[in-house]
Amino acid sequence: MRIQKYISQCGVCSRREAERKICDGAVTVNGEPARIGQDIDESKDAVCVDGTLLRGISAEKVVLALNKPKGFLCTNSDPFDGGRTVFDLLSPPYSEMKLFCCGRLDRNSQGLLILTNDGDLSNRITHPSSGVIKRYRVELNRALDPKVASVLLRGVVSDGEKLRAYRIIPDSKGAAERAEVWLRQGRKREIRRMFEVMGYFVKRLKRFQIGSFEMRRIPEGSYRVLGESDIGKLLRNPA
Repeated sequence: MRIQKYISQCGVCSRREAERKICDGAVTVNGEPARIGQDIDESKDAVCVDGTLLRGISAEKVVLALNKPKGFLCTNSDPFDGGRTVFDLLSPPYSEMKLFCCGRLDRNSQGLLILTNDGDLSNRITHPSSGVIKRYRVELNRALDPKVASVLLRGVVSDGEKLRAYRIIPDSKGAAERAEVWLRQGRKREIRRMFEVMGYFVKRLKRFQIGSFEMRRIPEGSYRVLGESDIGKLLRNPA
């Protein structure tokens, strides 16, 4: 089994985060630095992440849909500034499990966040090749110019990365400074950065749907366990 897949299936983090840890030298196999793509035998090899020996693949797969409030960080590490993380919102038994964020929302963003220990599911939702759509409600500091929306649909460049909205829908109630934005990729702070390129500031950002799964009746700061039907919706785009 490839080492990054093994790490994610142990519930440590997503595959992409595992690759970052490997590149940072935080992963060893039998005491030697690991390589991305390295094959390991879980019955024989000792794999350590951040100095902790992995005990094997998590048998029970858990998927939670959390309504993230503003002010919480999407990280498994202790925040350097003493801030709170989304895992502080969990109660036992989930607070005692090794869960990680399936995609992230920055500290000032809110809304739908998936927490899981299923590395394969996380990879299918977040990898650009899957094309899973994420839908956001955006409030800007001023009215959105339709010409700006057209530019964002074609794509802009920020810090050497191409950022592009898949779809932009004007607010149904006619608020010119509000819109719904669809993304197919998940680059860091993508919506905020693309609007910054065009001279806008995002005042409020809330994700409310992933694939065909829409967050409903989950109070802010609360979560619920997803069953097979809802998990399937996460992977199926809206018509």
